[in-house]
Amino acid sequence: MHRKAIFIALLLLFAGIDVACTPAHRRIPEGLQEVAAVTVLQTPQPRPDALAGPNAAQIAHGRYLVELIGCGLCHTDGAIVGEPNAGRLLAGSAVGIAYTSPLRDKYPGVVYAPNLTPEPGTGLGTWTDEQIAAAMRSGARQHGSGRLIVMSWPLYRGMSDADVNSIVAYLRSIPPVEHAVPTAVAPGTKAPAPYVHFGVYRSN
Repeated sequence: MHRKAIFIALLLLFAGIDVACTPAHRRIPEGLQEVAAVTVLQTPQPRPDALAGPNAAQIAHGRYLVELIGCGLCHTDGAIVGEPNAGRLLAGSAVGIAYTSPLRDKYPGVVYAPNLTPEPGTGLGTWTDEQIAAAMRSGARQHGSGRLIVMSWPLYRGMSDADVNSIVAYLRSIPPVEHAVPTAVAPGTKAPAPYVHFGVYRSN
């Protein structure tokens, strides 16, 4: 129940819903527009050959978990602004997420959710199962250098081996989609592509 509550809170966060104590007269800064993220998104159908193999049940369970967790919200192009690209489900987003305060930084730090399809050049095709599992559970980058910013790995840290392996099997089973997302930018650097702001503000 606690995990479900955290998940719902994250969805509200990403959907851009304001905290109740935010003043009603607050104006949107110039150059920004309100958007509504897609909170329910269909997952890609596994390849027929994968479903015909011995891991069909595991793949089906992994698909169920990916849809339940809502991975597509961040990892599908356009979904975070309500305009999902059906041809790029789980193939990464060209719309980024600011991870520092726009009130402090004129140009906030921005990350772009990566491609989760098994495409070798731009996706997870060269990742091992262990590397994918480590990214899910601890936010580790492919070769363990630093952590993935914004990735909600604390939600998945206690996930069972069976569930993690099912998600990995599902991600391996979907069609590869070539889609390179923009490179993350540090605070103070102008982002090369659009992004959304998210965060929780508290009144004094």
